[in-house]
Amino acid sequence: MTKEKHIEYWKKSTEDDCLTIYSLFKDKRFVHSLFFCHLCLEKLIKCAWVQANNENSPPRTYNLIRILSETNLKMDDQQSEFLRSMNDFQIDGRYPDYLFQIHKRCNLELTTKILKDFEHIKTWIQNQLP
Repeated sequence: MTKEKHIEYWKKSTEDDCLTIYSLFKDKRFVHSLFFCHLCLEKLIKCAWVQANNENSPPRTYNLIRILSETNLKMDDQQSEFLRSMNDFQIDGRYPDYLFQIHKRCNLELTTKILKDFEHIKTWIQNQLP
């Protein structure tokens, strides 16, 4: 695939996953909704990675900060901290002991706030992409 096709793949895949976020939220499946937020951000940042690098296959990691470090995206401290916190919903969220704790923490209020912040950063990243 060409670089443009790779970028288009990540963008299209993100659109589909964003629909899932709000479906899960509506069903009060907050942890899963936040997992898909992470997934969308990961795919958008991988899109930026493809744009910034000679290769077309981004690193096989879920760590948003690691992927971000190899892009041309320059985030402020607040944006970077948000991405760092979103890593909790991907990596640690897969382990049963942490999953129990995160389910207790993710209520309607917290998830609503995170979704609002997610939308801001998602739009910011999308505006940086071709």
